[in-house]
Amino acid sequence: MNKKKGFPKLFKKLGIYAFWLLVWQLLAVFFHNDILLVGPSKTLRTFFSCLITAGFWRSIWFSISRICIGFFLAMLLGILTGALSCRFRIVGEFLEPPIQFMKSIPVASFVILALIWTGSKNLSILISFLVAYPILHISTVSGLKSTASKLLEMAQVFRVPFHKKVFYLYRPALSPYLISACKSALGMAFKSGIAAEVIGVPDFSIGANLYEAKIYLDTASLFAWTLAIILIASCFEKILLRLMTAAGGKGNTVHEKQ
Repeated sequence: MNKKKGFPKLFKKLGIYAFWLLVWQLLAVFFHNDILLVGPSKTLRTFFSCLITAGFWRSIWFSISRICIGFFLAMLLGILTGALSCRFRIVGEFLEPPIQFMKSIPVASFVILALIWTGSKNLSILISFLVAYPILHISTVSGLKSTASKLLEMAQVFRVPFHKKVFYLYRPALSPYLISACKSALGMAFKSGIAAEVIGVPDFSIGANLYEAKIYLDTASLFAWTLAIILIASCFEKILLRLMTAAGGKGNTVHEKQ
C-alpha cells in the first residue's frame, strides 16, 4: 500500500521540479545572456566540472565544517540555557535582552562586528551560532513548558527519578519543538554563514568563490556554487532530522511562533 501511494507522489514531485526547470531554461533562452541568467544545462556542466577539482572540496570542507560547528554549539547552548530558563525564572529574565538583541540585529551588523572580533577565518562559526542560538533557546523553553503539568505532578507524587522524568516526560514534549527549531535554525545558519563569508571573504571558503564569481561576472559558477550549497544543506538537514526523530520518538513538528 505504501509503495502504491509513494509512486504517484514521487512522480508528482518530479513533475513539479521538471516544470520549474523548464521555466528556468525558457527564461535563460529569452534573456540569451549568460551574465544575466544561465540555464540549468550550463549550470550542471559547471557544477560537475567543479566536482573534479581539489579546490572545490577544500572550500566545501572549510565552510561547511565551520557552519556546522557554529550550529551545534548553538544547539547545545540553546538546549542548556532553555532548560535553565524553565527551571529558574531569573535565568530566563537575564537572558531575554541578549536573545532579543540577537533576533533583531541585522546579519550585516553581526558580520562587521565579528570581523573586528575574530577576523575572517572563523567568521562563519560565530555568525551561524548567533543566528541559530535564539531559535533553539526559545523553542527549548516552549517545548519544556508544554510538558503536561498533571503528569509532572503525578511523577512528583510517585517520586519518579529525575532521569526518568527527562526521558519519559520532557523528551517527548520537547522533541517536536526541537525538530522544528533545528530545521529552521539549520537553514538560517547556512544562509547567514555563507553570506558572512561573501562579506568577509576568508581564503578557501565558499563565500570567497561566490565573491570571485561576482567580480568576474561568472554567473555559471555562481549558480554552480549555489547548487552545491543547496544540496549539502538539504542532505545535512535530512540526516540530522532523521537522527533527532529517531532519538525523540514521534517526528511531528510544530509551527514556530517566534
